[in-house]
Amino acid sequence: MTQISTTLIRFPEIKLPTSAAQQLRGYFGNLFKEQSPLLHNHYEDGKSIYRYPLVQYKVIDKVPTLLGINEGAQLLVQLFLKIKEIDLSGRKYLIQSKNIEALTSPLEVKNEELFQYKFKTLWLGLNQENHKIYKNLQDDKEKQKLLEKILTANLISLSKGLGYTVKDKIMVKSQLLEKSTKFKGEEMLAFSGQFICNMQIPKLLGIGKAVSRGYGAVIQV
Repeated sequence: MTQISTTLIRFPEIKLPTSAAQQLRGYFGNLFKEQSPLLHNHYEDGKSIYRYPLVQYKVIDKVPTLLGINEGAQLLVQLFLKIKEIDLSGRKYLIQSKNIEALTSPLEVKNEELFQYKFKTLWLGLNQENHKIYKNLQDDKEKQKLLEKILTANLISLSKGLGYTVKDKIMVKSQLLEKSTKFKGEEMLAFSGQFICNMQIPKLLGIGKAVSRGYGAVIQV
């Protein structure tokens, strides 16, 4: 078991579309680019840092939400209490209140316990290779099996990125629906729905691709 520290900062008076999470990342990453690469996942020379993002930008139920994990949790407390406004593409939103929630939660695979989760934002589970495999499958059950296999791999990757070594088998059963989303200007296949697994996952952690931009956020139900 690994204990994960998280800080959630919400701006409840601001209402945004889910797609604005990408703009939030761009705005805050640029505003504090001198402070820490954790905020934007780029080195000083502009090259990407390939790791599980420790600061994630989301819009949950229309509310802008920032999630800091471990070092990212400490960083958010230091920096974002100073924020007075958010500027998205020239439109300024004054911040009159912030909700801050600090949590310590286990990340752990359990052999005899199951947990049910819901995707609060769309899950980007498919890459170029498995997208072709998925589209060629005719049977819905086979599609769900493939998605469960990918979701399991995503959970292992997330665990590795947060310093937790998965030693036991992860069991996943999902009920997922196909959706469409626009990512970096392109239409992409994404998924909504729920899944059951034997892993404890901290609140609103992102699973899959583009989690720093708000995709794949889960909550326990």
